[in-house]
Amino acid sequence: MDFIANDILRYCEEHSMPEPQPLRELSRTTQAKVLNPRMLSGHLQGRFLALFSKLIRPKHILEIGTYTGYATLCLCEGLDDEGHVTTIEINDELEPYFRTAFASSLWADRITSLIGDAKQLLTELNGPFDLVFIDADKSEYPAYYAAIIDKVRPGGLIIVDNVLWSGHVLKKPSDQDPETQIIDQFNRDLTSDSRVEVLMLPVRDGLSVLRRV
Repeated sequence: MDFIANDILRYCEEHSMPEPQPLRELSRTTQAKVLNPRMLSGHLQGRFLALFSKLIRPKHILEIGTYTGYATLCLCEGLDDEGHVTTIEINDELEPYFRTAFASSLWADRITSLIGDAKQLLTELNGPFDLVFIDADKSEYPAYYAAIIDKVRPGGLIIVDNVLWSGHVLKKPSDQDPETQIIDQFNRDLTSDSRVEVLMLPVRDGLSVLRRV
């Protein structure tokens, strides 16, 4: 679902910070060679992630869902001088893409890539994290959140992607659509969670920005 017209989107992109050349190249590679390229964060959302990272200068970033590494590199832009990113991806077929992108970046030695089930891997990570980006299996969002919420420092941020789920959350979800049911309930639960302040934004497919109190 497109929440804003393409000409408005282009206008926003033209009047935002430009997409760095390495990310443009990664975007082209993803579009040409990878299934479901719509999953890529893209220019506007990427600049959003980079700006929030720069605002808080995180030392420890956790990303759940690497895909081809575009969002990872955006998050890296704000890293503290001694900062580090840990990113988790379950699909090992994507590894050549993000490994290549990371190796040629400014942060090659500051990114740890883990392949496997995030639910299991998260039990082995201690934190505290300054910034967490969740963009993986939507049906597992509640499990990811439960696993990381107490590992985020006070004042730290959690950014969650796809919270509008192509607009399906506006409809009454059916029993044949469990992902929409889960995302809608997840969104509702966040608004009543006293551990976080929540702002949901209609950026791309919906982003919720949570501040750990």
